[in-house]
This record gives sequence, structure tokens and C-alpha cells, in this order.
Amino acid sequence: MLKYIYGPVYSWRLGMSLGIDPLTPSGKRKVCNFDCPYCQLGRTVKFHTEREEFVPVDAVISEIKTLPAARIDHYTFSGRGEPTLAQNLGEMIRAVREATGGRVAVITNAGLIDREDVRRDLVLADLVLAKLDAYDQGSFRQMDIPDDGIDFDRVVRGLKTFRGNFAGKLALQVMFVEENKHCAARIAGIARAINPDEVQINTPLRPGGMSPLGREELMGLKTYFKGLPAVCVYEAQRKTVEPFDERATVLRHGNFRKKSKCAGVNQERKVQC
Repeated sequence: MLKYIYGPVYSWRLGMSLGIDPLTPSGKRKVCNFDCPYCQLGRTVKFHTEREEFVPVDAVISEIKTLPAARIDHYTFSGRGEPTLAQNLGEMIRAVREATGGRVAVITNAGLIDREDVRRDLVLADLVLAKLDAYDQGSFRQMDIPDDGIDFDRVVRGLKTFRGNFAGKLALQVMFVEENKHCAARIAGIARAINPDEVQINTPLRPGGMSPLGREELMGLKTYFKGLPAVCVYEAQRKTVEPFDERATVLRHGNFRKKSKCAGVNQERKVQC
């Protein structure tokens, strides 16, 4: 079984994506500072708030070099948790680009993007996909359940600062479910203030703890983002690709072969706008 690499998978946002997990050798634990109820990896048992070196850079590069030849559009740092918690993320980005010559993406919840050291690492990527599911601290705590020390206003300020210094592509990924769909206009306002290169309108189509919205409803929410370069998951092409190691991929990416079921929604968690 692969220890640090998973996929490739076909991503509607990234094309053929080879995942790199800088946090959890063999995917045995989740290392995250959020507890998003819709996460396909399940709930966060223990918050991690400090950056650490979890995986050696050389180990990741050695494993990449063992893989068979394949078309890869992006080498994507994500994995079983929040990749910016890896203190050596910047070193890994440099090493992967040097070893492969490929484009590097990072999928982040943006919880640490107010930190200069985190922005310094992320600016090395070609593409950064940052989460935006809320519009203030209250809706942030209800939708994403961050660690107590993470402040929504600081996250937004960090995203604006990063946007101004980043030569690559910044995409905001907005996950809509029943609980926050009525906040679409206010989230769109925050997105306009950040001014990203793209806004990705998403809903949890892989199995997780929350139900997805249907195509018509999600396309309706996209209209709130008029004037922004917004794309919707239901408009995207979907493909199933055979990964190098299916078990490693399911552990870190969720069960990519199954679709989320429209189960009942817990109305008590509805975000107040």
C-alpha cells in the first residue's frame, strides 16, 4: 500500500489529480483544525492547531518516483486533514515541482492563512483552492466547526492578503448544503471582496455526514455569484479513474465510487443569516 500518495483521481476542479498527503503515513489518522460535518473523511476526533513535520520530504519524493507513468494535471496536496498544518509544506512543493516538472495545487480550509509562514508556503503553488462556507464567525462555527482559536475575520483578511501576493490561481470553494444555502448572497459578498480567480460552487456528492443539494437548486445559488468567475459541480464532466492504490485513495479521498445519498437533514444546525 502507498504511504503518502493516492489517486490519481479525476477532479472536476483539477483534471487528473495525484494526491499527496503531507500529514498521515498510511492514512491512519485525521490531522485537521476543522470538524466539517460534511467531510468525506468523517469527523475530527482531536483538533490539531500547531504546524509540525509529519512526513519527511524525501519519503514523498521517493514514493512518487516509484509510480508508473501516467497523465497528471496537478500534484495536489490534500490528504487526510489540513495540509497547511505540515510545517514542511513549502519544501515539499519545491521538491515535487523539481522532481516532476508538474503543476502543484493545494486544497486548504484556509484556517491558518492569516499566518505569514503559511502564506509563504502557499505562494509556491500554482493553484490554491481555499474553503469559504460562511460569512461571519457565527455561520463559520456552525458550518465548519473550526478550532476555538480560528477567527473568521482573520481568515478573510488572510485570503485578501494572499490574493494580493499570489501569482498563481486562487479558487474559493463554497460547499452548499441545506443548512447554509440561504446564506448564498452574503457568502457571495465576501467572495467579491476577496476577488478570486474562480469560485467553485459545490455540494457534497461523495458520501459524508450531510446531504447534497440537487442540480436545479445549486444552479440557482450560482446566480448570487453573478459577475464572479463561478463554476458549478453539476456543470462539470465526471470520470472514474483507476487509482494506483484504491485503499490509499479511499482513506484520503473518500469513497469516490459511491454517490452521496439524500438522507434527512438536521434542521437544528441551520445557519442563522
